[in-house]
Amino acid sequence: MNLEYKKYLKKLKLEKFIILFFQIFILISFIISWELLSKYKIINPFIFSSPTKIIETIKNLFINYNLTSHILTTLYETLIAFVLGITLSFISSIILYEFKILNKIMDPYLTMLNSLPKVALGPLIIIIVGANTKSIIVMALLINLIVGIITIYNGFNNIEPDLIKLFKTFNASKKDILFKLTIPATYKTIISSLKLNISMTLIGVIMGEFLVSKAGIGYLIIYGTQIFNLNMVMSGIVILIIISFILYKIITYIENKLIK
Repeated sequence: MNLEYKKYLKKLKLEKFIILFFQIFILISFIISWELLSKYKIINPFIFSSPTKIIETIKNLFINYNLTSHILTTLYETLIAFVLGITLSFISSIILYEFKILNKIMDPYLTMLNSLPKVALGPLIIIIVGANTKSIIVMALLINLIVGIITIYNGFNNIEPDLIKLFKTFNASKKDILFKLTIPATYKTIISSLKLNISMTLIGVIMGEFLVSKAGIGYLIIYGTQIFNLNMVMSGIVILIIISFILYKIITYIENKLIK
């Protein structure tokens, strides 16, 4: 191992340390500032709560409100909608990529559906599907599906045309081009779609739980609002942030494995 390479590795390690240090520093500074601002009533402690009150509330939720069950409910709905969304997005993107005329036909409709606020369809979804878990999954699916299709399809379209021509000169079939060039070359875009979809899915699930659920983190937030327990509301938001972070890290781990 030459000296230049050692310097490069040392520089990478230092950069990672600096990034991690400042990430932790910003988080700790935010928590301390929040606690002090609330304690000395510079911000309204009833509305904004405080880190210590949130920790106490989360403990209480575990003891009296079966918080574990609510977390598992939200995770179950999120994972079902996410898997369905990414599967349908992937298949739909391949169909649109292979059949260019169909893509031109569907393009304005996909754009309109993407810009439509999905929460406006909430009452209609409840009437059609019912006020149950299915309507929550459908709501989340509507939010992540169109975004996934557009992202993956654009990734397919960004492949270098010369590479496709090269494959064709070796008499590669459409199937070979798709599975040996298009999809492998779009790994990073697909992973980016996964990262986007998991957050969009969680948003959709919480929106659905706001409307119909009797369990889940979204339900706890709405229930906390109804009884004016804003500590419960803030605790629900903090739990959602933690869940979102964990899901994002899982996708990042999968990304690193796939890229290797």
